[in-house]
Amino acid sequence: MTSSSPSFSRVFAMVMRHWYLLRSSWPRLLELIYWPLVQMIMWGFLQSFMAKQTGVLANAAGTFLAAELLWDILFRGQLGFSFSFLEEMWSRNLANLMISPLRPVEFVLSMITMSLIRLVIGVVPVTFLAMFFFGFNFWGLGIALGAFFANLLLTSWAIGLLCAGLVLRNGLGAEGLTWSIMFLFLPLTCVYYPVATLPAWLQPISWALPPTAVFEGMRALVLEQTFRGDLMLWALGLNLFWISLAGWGFMRLMHASKRSGALMSVGE
Repeated sequence: MTSSSPSFSRVFAMVMRHWYLLRSSWPRLLELIYWPLVQMIMWGFLQSFMAKQTGVLANAAGTFLAAELLWDILFRGQLGFSFSFLEEMWSRNLANLMISPLRPVEFVLSMITMSLIRLVIGVVPVTFLAMFFFGFNFWGLGIALGAFFANLLLTSWAIGLLCAGLVLRNGLGAEGLTWSIMFLFLPLTCVYYPVATLPAWLQPISWALPPTAVFEGMRALVLEQTFRGDLMLWALGLNLFWISLAGWGFMRLMHASKRSGALMSVGE
């Protein structure tokens, strides 16, 4: 009888497959840091400009770089997950993996691990460059940064699971969704402005998305030096719900693709 627990040796093998692929391609490595760096520089200069102003603009300036770096955690976490999945699609290897001893949960765990690795390579160096160029210490957010980081990663993986399931079921015709879906969440999660800025009818929808609580918590910490534990618990509760729903949806879409035969033609 085989064990029901995941085999971490198979997870490790999948992670090493993608790590060797990443390590051997400098364009892939460059892409990981290029966009976070460009975004950090753009928002850093904007923050420097606003800090020289007076009143509300000057007070709000400190939130821009923090918001941009947290947004990159969310965005790059989802892309790192989806990109590892798409690599298997592009190489037409997914059907081979599905008939191997590799189980779906192990496949997902390997993509989560690669998401973390890609995120560390792409975002961590940029946080130190932000400190050097603009004097902004992202790590100065302290213990709250751990809560922000964990909640944003859980959201990114939930979205990555949903995108992977849709691509499995519909083929590479749905690939564009993996690159663009996060921009739908950009205005709704209030990355750069408070929830109160949204129309009243849109605010309940915004609060149903876990990143909204993270960005509101970040602004409370930067502007008021107050850590909002209630917001982090709200985000965690929502994340547990959404990632459970996304995991269920991924398995349903995978089984549907197997029944329809779509799994054997996903590279087309």
